[in-house]
Amino acid sequence: MTTQEYDTVEGDSTSHRAWTGDIVVVGAGTSGCYAAATAAREGYDVVVVERKSEQEAGHIACGDALKGADAFPEAIPKSQIQSAFTNTDVDHGRFEIPQEDTVLEIPVPGELAVIDRWEYGRLVIEGAEKAGAQFHYDTVVQDVEQDETGRVTGVRGKRHGDVVEYDADVVIDAAGALSILQDKADLDDATFDQNVSYSQFCSAYREVVHVDEPVEWDDALVFKPTDRAAGYLWYFPRTDTEINAGLGFQMNEEPMHLVEDLKNDLRDRPEFQGATVEDKLGAALPTRRPYDSAVAPGFMAVGDAAGHVNPTTGGGIAGAAYAGKYAAEQAVEAIETGDVGEAALWEYNERVMDHFGARYAGLDVYNIFTTAVDVDDLMGLLGALPTQKLSEALYSGSANIGWKLKLRTAVRSLGHFDLVYDLYRTKNLADDIIEHYERYPADPRGLPAWQETRDSLLDRVYETTGADPKY
Repeated sequence: MTTQEYDTVEGDSTSHRAWTGDIVVVGAGTSGCYAAATAAREGYDVVVVERKSEQEAGHIACGDALKGADAFPEAIPKSQIQSAFTNTDVDHGRFEIPQEDTVLEIPVPGELAVIDRWEYGRLVIEGAEKAGAQFHYDTVVQDVEQDETGRVTGVRGKRHGDVVEYDADVVIDAAGALSILQDKADLDDATFDQNVSYSQFCSAYREVVHVDEPVEWDDALVFKPTDRAAGYLWYFPRTDTEINAGLGFQMNEEPMHLVEDLKNDLRDRPEFQGATVEDKLGAALPTRRPYDSAVAPGFMAVGDAAGHVNPTTGGGIAGAAYAGKYAAEQAVEAIETGDVGEAALWEYNERVMDHFGARYAGLDVYNIFTTAVDVDDLMGLLGALPTQKLSEALYSGSANIGWKLKLRTAVRSLGHFDLVYDLYRTKNLADDIIEHYERYPADPRGLPAWQETRDSLLDRVYETTGADPKY
């Protein structure tokens, strides 16, 4: 059981409570818990502020698929979360393409698992507590505190009607997609990425469904396109009789009726006849490149709050865990030197871009490509692509494609030749962007020139694909 540790501040008729320490983390998701655990293990005073109750904390809408299940930061050992891994036999993606009356079985590189996300959420919280972090539940953050220089010094919110204030050397924003902290903070004088809009996010809904008979595809992650290229359905088997069934769409499109569209598809699938729904939840998640910079004086963003999600699949658990680790390690180093300014926190950006940021930026190029393509044409193209190369592109952001393979694909996709040509041009541009991200600047002063070159590469992407600008 956790404790709520505050100092009471005497004053007006409203009760005020205050917490002072080294690091305040807002949000008890993956990135927040790994950040808190990393810093707490080093002996720092860390509090995680969570809006949900202790009973509901960790209950997050998620597809439950986990790529990179073999690699998690040691601040919360894998043994701590292992029991939440309910299906470790999944090893490939199953892409159902009704328009082409075909199914693609696509291998997924690396270790893969499907998890019980709520149980996993409880376990990472427990792991951060074991590391020494405090948790303050039922606390809704409403504002960000800054000093006269613009440095973030803490946050303010409410808990059960009482005003609560948190003062810290560093605030880590792990509050999820479209975080309120970034709306409340004045970050105009920082490099922190504010080029963020709803069009760069996905709206998703999922149900955990129980079926009486085992499904035949319990070793696969099932994907199916919606009627528009900007959305897809998924069926991820937690076990052979418990399925995470969901639907998402890109927010730059007209809204989809997520619940009804999912129900209609479930109704048409014989394996779901007589199924019962155990849990329902919806959420928004980023389907964009990682933030160009996720730091400002005294302030860092991690996980969904910094765009740390694979923009083609929506997967983000492993990346969020490492983002939390990198942010906390840099915060600790900055606190040790007595300087928590932007330059002192900058190495966090570099580590994110080196680990997965460049790859995600390349994948975002393919995401842009799909927004400009008719869904039937896109499905026809996918049906013609070699599955191994498609797997490489989906998960690494690039694929090695020679001229013989290009010609073979063009023949198989007769009628889509122009689209094939545009895809390969797009692939080359994605490679250029990945290469550019690998030259991410080592200092905040280099960011404007780096962004200018990146934006010129993106202009070529828009010209090639015909897509509307995303940023």
